[in-house]
Amino acid sequence: MNIVLIGYRGTGKTVVGELLAERLGMTYMGMDAQIVKKAGMPIPEIVEKSGWPGFRDMESEVARELAGLDHLIIDTGGGVIERPENIEALKTNARIFWLKASVDAIVSRIHQDTQRPALIAGKTFTEEIAEVLEQRTPKYQSAAHHEIDTDPLTPEQVAEKIIKICQK
Repeated sequence: MNIVLIGYRGTGKTVVGELLAERLGMTYMGMDAQIVKKAGMPIPEIVEKSGWPGFRDMESEVARELAGLDHLIIDTGGGVIERPENIEALKTNARIFWLKASVDAIVSRIHQDTQRPALIAGKTFTEEIAEVLEQRTPKYQSAAHHEIDTDPLTPEQVAEKIIKICQK
């Protein structure tokens, strides 16, 4: 059984995933890192060369590969829910946790992140996050077995909540 973390950038997926792997003795896998490794180039370069659809194709391939493995903590990219087949694959052997955060919390956490190109041209950073989050929220909700609001919690507290849920 795997634990899959979904949610927008800045919701704590990476930090929480690493904590969970350490505490549960599982293997941590970051999907974005797997995509970068497979492509041999950083995400902005993948998007520049292949567009977002090319990136999403690689993401789907990695989702299928990781779904076939066991005993993993999988930290997904924020857009993994854009393709229903990704969630279908990941759900075959996992509990999916949606790490939620407010727009303000996300902006404060990722305002210096330069690893991702813009998803929507012509918008401010905050406007883009608000718009994309609004579009993705129903997809996150339908994909997740469990939701955790990360705004008031430390990554350690989020990890503890997930561990308690998994022990039930």
